[in-house]
Amino acid sequence: MPYAMQITRAGGPEVFERIHVPRPVPGPGQVLVRVAAVGVNFIETYQRSGVYAVDYPLVPGVEGAGTVEEAGAGVTGFAVGDRVATTEGAGSYADYMVLDADKALPVPDGVSDDVAAALPAQGITAHYLINSSYRVQPGDTALTYAGAGGVGLLLIQLLKLRGATVITTTSTPEKAELAREAGADHALDYAEVPRRVRELTGGRGVDVVYDGIGKDTFEGSLDALRVRGTLVLFGGASGQVPPFDLQQLNAHGSLSVTRPKIDDFLLDTVERRWRSEEIFGLVADGKLKVTIGARYPLKHAAAAHAAMESRATTGKVILLP
Repeated sequence: MPYAMQITRAGGPEVFERIHVPRPVPGPGQVLVRVAAVGVNFIETYQRSGVYAVDYPLVPGVEGAGTVEEAGAGVTGFAVGDRVATTEGAGSYADYMVLDADKALPVPDGVSDDVAAALPAQGITAHYLINSSYRVQPGDTALTYAGAGGVGLLLIQLLKLRGATVITTTSTPEKAELAREAGADHALDYAEVPRRVRELTGGRGVDVVYDGIGKDTFEGSLDALRVRGTLVLFGGASGQVPPFDLQQLNAHGSLSVTRPKIDDFLLDTVERRWRSEEIFGLVADGKLKVTIGARYPLKHAAAAHAAMESRATTGKVILLP
């Protein structure tokens, strides 16, 4: 009988329970996917711990990859045996998940199930950051944070493919080396921003800052930008930025700030396919490397969450049913 990892109350990693569940049945416009690998995202630790309000019981997970085993009425474009991935699923910490067919992303040959599960959320995030939140041009200089993290490693590579100079931050020498291997031109300690950024840019500042940290880095991000530069605040790992006076943007040099989220950059099937096909294509062509930092059996989801919360991981963490 299939099983899933369920949470019935808020708490630490120990609240996970392995439960048996019936094999799901897809409804109209849906596909049933046999899950081969699950992408773990930090937001799921917030849902488990109670930082974010959710309804319990909950089987976490929006990201995963696997094989279509059954298609519901009206589904076109997918057949039994097709390999798919998603970052818009529900309950992917399981042997099976039911997925709206229009949110399924075809996985090309040459991309493994592990990589297909690890790529959608962070790969599409990196794609919309450099193409839509601020369109990077050859010759731009960009500052990113957490260069050895899942988004950071992908973002560095995409920025270099676009012809940008990349400055990033890391917390250890080992992580700095990972960021440089991905193509970062400079890997700084967090405390060196914005002073070293100004030095490296001859006092000008960077064209864009991609900031997924939030409260602890926001002021430094503003100080690191050139006149009329753009701050893309796409996360809040250290907490949300408190309200601030918009006059600061004037005082720092007519800056722009945007606060995107992935849902608003996956508005329809055309946009989903554009972003996913470009990202998966780069991986299949060997131009984009996906770093999987740790693999855990699905039944050890608690250990995966504990490792992520301790900041002991690099790259992407995945679960294997």
